[in-house]
Amino acid sequence: MAFVTDIFDRGLRDVRISVTDRCNFRCTYCMPKEVFGPDHEFLPRDQLLTFDEITSLVNHFIVRGVDKVRITGGEPLLRRGIEELIAMIAEVDGVRDLTITTNGSLLTRKAKALAVAGLDRVTVSLDAMDDPTFQRMNDVGFPVSGVLEAIDTAAAAGLGPIKVNAVIKSGVNEHAILDMARHFRGTGHIVRFIEFMDVGNTNGWRLDDVVPADRIVEIVDTEFPLEAIPPNYPGEVANRFRYLDGQGEIGVIASVTKPFCGSCTRARVSAEGMLYTCLFASSGTSLRDVIRAGGDVGQAIDDVWAKRDDRYSEIRSSNTARLAVPVEMSYIGG
Repeated sequence: MAFVTDIFDRGLRDVRISVTDRCNFRCTYCMPKEVFGPDHEFLPRDQLLTFDEITSLVNHFIVRGVDKVRITGGEPLLRRGIEELIAMIAEVDGVRDLTITTNGSLLTRKAKALAVAGLDRVTVSLDAMDDPTFQRMNDVGFPVSGVLEAIDTAAAAGLGPIKVNAVIKSGVNEHAILDMARHFRGTGHIVRFIEFMDVGNTNGWRLDDVVPADRIVEIVDTEFPLEAIPPNYPGEVANRFRYLDGQGEIGVIASVTKPFCGSCTRARVSAEGMLYTCLFASSGTSLRDVIRAGGDVGQAIDDVWAKRDDRYSEIRSSNTARLAVPVEMSYIGG
């Protein structure tokens, strides 16, 4: 294997590949309707990476030390034939953990086929347990019950334990912290509370809107005592906390207040094949162009990673000022 490291000696261990920039939700912190309205132009179909191209990229990343592959979007289950792609990636030797992040809206009817195809796990987004808050945040009227049904169906299909991601925004869904802790305690599923992040330029991010991870832990700990536990693996993004009564755990992702750039080993590939070395990247490198020109894709990946010096969250945290980040979360994947 040809393990490559970046300027700060960070290796390349997992890759997140977006398969579409489209989504059927209009979450206010990701794809607000004011920007992603009926006239918004999404990527033309012929610009998207094909399944063969995606699988080829996975092979190149595996050779470089990657063993975790996450499929993202947009909403990845909107991509026609997604089960076929999962089956193709699952056949790649060296893929240890193959997962999808989804809003859950299509998961109930696709969970069994995804499991049969070789998907290991799913992460489902759910930002509140009450319909008024959740529907206001997803902005398309999708009910909480639809996501909960998807979680149950996915677990029954063998895609658990489910990780449930909740983006917490001050003044919007802080009350959901305890609601979600109560609901998922003892289920085997793991809620991960995420600080509201400044990904892209369309979600109106302000530092005042961030509920710090320490505060989130404090809120849960007040009713359900917690203790910190070690990460499952080096570079895990969520800080883990276990319920003292043995009823499971929660995670908090504190990319704003406690940046983890120093241990970041993740690469991201957009739906049309742009390689990004940071969630907050301002530019990328087209691997699709290299593939379609018959070039050396592995060398292209090596060249990009070897020059990687990203540490946006550390810089933002120390300066507190907003930096220019034009790449949207819906385009690059979370």
